[in-house]
Order: sequence, then structure tokens, then C-alpha cells
Amino acid sequence: MNAKVLIVDDSSLARRSMRKLLEDQGYTVEEASDGTQALERYYINRHDLVFLDMVMNGMYGLDVLAKLKELNPDVRVIVATADIQTSTRDQAKAAGATAFVNKPLKREETLHIVESVLKGVFVWN
Repeated sequence: MNAKVLIVDDSSLARRSMRKLLEDQGYTVEEASDGTQALERYYINRHDLVFLDMVMNGMYGLDVLAKLKELNPDVRVIVATADIQTSTRDQAKAAGATAFVNKPLKREETLHIVESVLKGVFVWN
């Protein structure tokens, strides 16, 4: 599948790692280092999937998610965070995220979630 994926994370290492993982699977990848940049890039390119970090400089991930939903109510967003609290997961789900994954990311689990979300399946482990 040649889907377009936007990776939003303030960590360049996290973005590079995720980019390599996805490009190795044939996905077209674009990066954004903060929420404002992510919204601009999504507005222009309408990616098939957004992989969104929760804690970033500037806008918090849930704020970015809300703005993405304003641009496109059907946007597919995977929220990724090191925060393992159930309340964080519940907030992401309530805000309209399609899936949730904990950091550090596990290769096979991440690929499974990405593929499932692109097929239209909500993934909430």
C-alpha cells in the first residue's frame, strides 16, 4: 500500500526511526516537528494517516488532534506516547483518535496498527 503518512513528533530521532520503519514498508512519509507545522502539512497534503506524539513543544497532541478533526472529521490518527495512564488513552479515544500506541514503539505491533488503521479498523488494545 502506498499510503501517505505524516509523522508528528518533536524528537528528530523518533521521527527518523518511524520514517525508516514506514518507508521500508513502501509508505510515503512526511515529517512535522510540532503541531503548527503538522496542521500546515496536513492541510496541503491530506495524508492518509497521521502518527501523532502527545507531548510536544508548543501544541499538545490532543490540541493538534482537535484541529485535524476540524480540517477533516474522517482523519485517521494514531496517538503515540510514553504516557501509560488509562486516562490519557481515554482522552485520545474521546478526542477521535483511531488508535493508540505506547512508546517505545515495537516494530511488529506498530506495523500491525498502521496497516489496520489504513484498512479502516479502530485499534484500542
